[in-house]
Amino acid sequence: MENLILRGMREEDVSSAVVICKKCFGKSVVARKNYLENAAWSWRYRSFVAELDGKIVACACAKLADWFEDYWEAKKDTAAIEVFAVDPDYHGQGIGTALFTKLITSLEDRGVESMHLLVHPGNTPAIDFYEHFGFKYFGHNDSAFMMRIKCSENLPSEE
Repeated sequence: MENLILRGMREEDVSSAVVICKKCFGKSVVARKNYLENAAWSWRYRSFVAELDGKIVACACAKLADWFEDYWEAKKDTAAIEVFAVDPDYHGQGIGTALFTKLITSLEDRGVESMHLLVHPGNTPAIDFYEHFGFKYFGHNDSAFMMRIKCSENLPSEE
């Protein structure tokens, strides 16, 4: 995809990212908005957007382990993927795969060895997507499956 740019998220990208999250997740956007605002400027996060023809069409953010609770029993070399969203109008074009690969590579470059995320149990396309990257189910809470991966293990090859 020639006109696709993957780059770090900037503060001016937050409103576009919030719109995408709202399209993907509905009303649960308030917490993501706060998270995105912090992720856009803080070194504690790795955050990226996918821009296609000048329009933000996807966002991805992860929080480094030093800065989140012991929810995951996290070590220093761990990150939690807090936001990953691709505008539904752009699904199936490889944008999510490219952006997620960039996020994982960026985390590996910072020394992160494992990543965790939550996904709604009914979101089969997302679960399949994460499994494609090597994420594996390791538990659940009332509203989400927990998945994790060792970053260097299962990056998908270009197909």
